[in-house]
Amino acid sequence: MSKLLIKNPTIINEGKRFRKNLLIDGEKIISISSNIKTDVNTEIINAEGLILIPGMIDDQVHFREPGLTHKGNIFSESKAAVAGGVTSYIEMPNTNPNTTSVEEFNKKITIASNDSFSNFSFMFGGTNDNIDEIKKLNPSEVAGIKLFLGSSTGKMLIDNVSSIEKIFLSTSLPISVHCEDEQIIRNNSKKYKEIYGEDIPIEYHPEIRSVDACYKSSKYATDLAKKTGAKLNVFHISTQKELDLFENKLPVEQKKITAEVCAHHLWFTDKDYKKLGSKIKWNPAIKSQIDKNSLWNAVKEDKIDIIASDHAPHTEIEKQNSYFDCPSGGPMVQHTIISLLEECPKHGVSIEKIVEKIAHNPSKVFNIKKRGFIKEGYYADIVLIDPNSPTLVTKKSLLYKCGWSPFEGITFSSSIHTTILNGRVVFSNGKVNKTPNGKKLIFDR
Repeated sequence: MSKLLIKNPTIINEGKRFRKNLLIDGEKIISISSNIKTDVNTEIINAEGLILIPGMIDDQVHFREPGLTHKGNIFSESKAAVAGGVTSYIEMPNTNPNTTSVEEFNKKITIASNDSFSNFSFMFGGTNDNIDEIKKLNPSEVAGIKLFLGSSTGKMLIDNVSSIEKIFLSTSLPISVHCEDEQIIRNNSKKYKEIYGEDIPIEYHPEIRSVDACYKSSKYATDLAKKTGAKLNVFHISTQKELDLFENKLPVEQKKITAEVCAHHLWFTDKDYKKLGSKIKWNPAIKSQIDKNSLWNAVKEDKIDIIASDHAPHTEIEKQNSYFDCPSGGPMVQHTIISLLEECPKHGVSIEKIVEKIAHNPSKVFNIKKRGFIKEGYYADIVLIDPNSPTLVTKKSLLYKCGWSPFEGITFSSSIHTTILNGRVVFSNGKVNKTPNGKKLIFDR
């Protein structure tokens, strides 16, 4: 493999912004310097006017394989991911069958090894009765444990208090949780069903999957983590109230309890249901402008540690079903980074802070080996962004298998210019390379 020189970019890394050249040899960054000598075998990318950041490590995606591949699969969704600057992802266990055994986990690794355009790992699902499988896991090869404490697919809802506590006590792996209280949701669903029947207007989604449902479950999880000493990462915080459960007194690598927010909770509000309807039906629900503003403030103040996509495609036909039959989730990975760059200045958040939340901190929280930073000796998983080249989101531009996006019709002011993965250009000039180049993530544990 020839060397690759990226010339004159503005590099954003570890809170700093600077102009230097970057040299890649094979899979790794070998030099970051103002003066780099090249030879005839060195390919050069002129990055004048471009911003260079570490590729996004998306710690929460649903790529739907196996079993739900009419919505998406590892090939299609990872292709969209690299087009969006996502160079590594951690995929969730609520596939069919659920990823709750070592056998099923290894099957997904095999699929991704052949079909993934982006680097990959998978969460292992915890259930009421699979503690013996969890104990078999190799900590260096598994991203972590995922627990659905509310809203699950298949048999993944874990509601046995004894089983939950046993998992918290039995693993040193990071435990990531979906927190919404099922009983509160059932009670709210019954109330609105009595009024509207099956066809509840979508704008009541945040009333059904309410602030209290989120807070009660998140408080239970954080209290249990404090009691047991487990390492906990709370997925997709969506409310101002939940932020009281998290602190910013320690660097992220020293925190035992961390919090994640998703790009859609940082972009949309409940006012958008009128226009977009079920296209923005997520669990947890999109909530108020006050919640959105508070989430951005928590990103700035480091109560929120990670930003993810929670990419979760469904077909357009499925999303047109009545309230209870309409699945929650939507496709996001192709536009997560540029949506964050578009919105962050409005909330006083710097690009440096965004890079911390999408690349540095996921690497630290999950102990990912030699990824998530622009450093000599690290894998060359990097993204060039053109801040002056607008991106119009159209159906034709989408790479998702489901063929739609909640961002359709929006023009972002920046674009993903080039994505480099393991030292190879995998996306450039609006096109993804034909051959998947993703590698299995290794965890430094």
